[in-house]
Amino acid sequence: MSLPRLLTGVRRDRPLSLAEHHAVHGRERIGGHELIEAVSASGLRGRGGASFPTGAKMESVARRRGPRSVLVNAAEGEPMSAKDRALLQLNPHLVIDGAVLAAEAVGARSIAIALPADAEATLMALHTALGERKDRRRVEVETVPAAHLAGEESALIRYLNGGPLKPTLVPPLPSERGLRRRPTLVQNPETLAHLALIARHGPDWFRELGTLEHPGSALVTVSGAVRNQGMTEIACGTPFPTLMETMGGPLEPLRAVLVGGYHGVWVPAGELSSLTLDNQALTRFGGGLGAGVIVALGGSACPLQEMVGTIEWLASESAGQCGPCVNGLPALADMLRALAAGHAPREAPQLLDRWCRQLVGRGACRLPDGAVRFVRSGVEVFAEELAEHHLRGPCRACRRTPTLQFGLSAAPRPRAAA
Repeated sequence: MSLPRLLTGVRRDRPLSLAEHHAVHGRERIGGHELIEAVSASGLRGRGGASFPTGAKMESVARRRGPRSVLVNAAEGEPMSAKDRALLQLNPHLVIDGAVLAAEAVGARSIAIALPADAEATLMALHTALGERKDRRRVEVETVPAAHLAGEESALIRYLNGGPLKPTLVPPLPSERGLRRRPTLVQNPETLAHLALIARHGPDWFRELGTLEHPGSALVTVSGAVRNQGMTEIACGTPFPTLMETMGGPLEPLRAVLVGGYHGVWVPAGELSSLTLDNQALTRFGGGLGAGVIVALGGSACPLQEMVGTIEWLASESAGQCGPCVNGLPALADMLRALAAGHAPREAPQLLDRWCRQLVGRGACRLPDGAVRFVRSGVEVFAEELAEHHLRGPCRACRRTPTLQFGLSAAPRPRAAA
């Protein structure tokens, strides 16, 4: 089966009804523990960022005793991503199918779908879809703050359990003790939508697209210096130039591309012609496809200004409970800002490197790790620009509005698949 998969039959003006959904996708034929085996054989990995094997996650919850839960993490705290809320808004039944099938496979009695409170159109589409279904009583819809930490699973679970929106140290993992202190399978909407299609077509079908190590398709949110910003579906391993062609091409020669969003990595312009969008290819740059965020940075933008704004925002979004976030992220932001202004001390590059090494692995969540990945990648890719700012201060491009400080506030239109 060719692309699209997840976006087959979707409309731009309204969500698919249950009848339309069944007409497009048919009924599932694999369920129970057989579905866990099929998902494992398919090679499906989580599409929320960490890329953990979905079948292994399901098996871990299924082995537990007592009541279990499924949590659909649709908080999408990454500012540059809009794929999950778009999928729920356009084809909610495919995500609900995946959640129900996953619950049956792992022996979960309850399902919760967590959405940001400001995603009004998506919430409306979800409630309408649940009203059409006989299994709607199994599913609870929970609204959460529109914040970066809402997408961090331990913080989300803590909040839904009645606590503050702050990460907790692990272990225990959510699969051991999560929602309502039950073993909980946490997946994002896209992953569950893929699961629903595997239940219909099987693991071999899923592997017909993608690469051997990174099979299937993925939703990506494309923004920045491209003619048509939005969300599209690609086969994993799609060449970057093919994606750009699908989105109408770049608006200007590109300086670099950010892959993975605010916790992602930069790929320099010289590597883009041969870049493929899959985890193995992106490992060379220290990252992966993650949540499918692709931001094209035009040559007229200032990369140092982009880095300053991003780290400042991440620092402002921290829970304020761990030293790496409370002290480390503001220190990184201050040093980057001083470099941009030409006021940084001579040893600024060495200080940045030392601080980054000190922050990794020391927080309750992965926020400082992701911030460090972003900074280290930028320092390497934009070494010449950083040196120029360090010596001479702000450049002409610093007057422009930063690309990365404004995420896609509404679900973008789906585009033709690459």
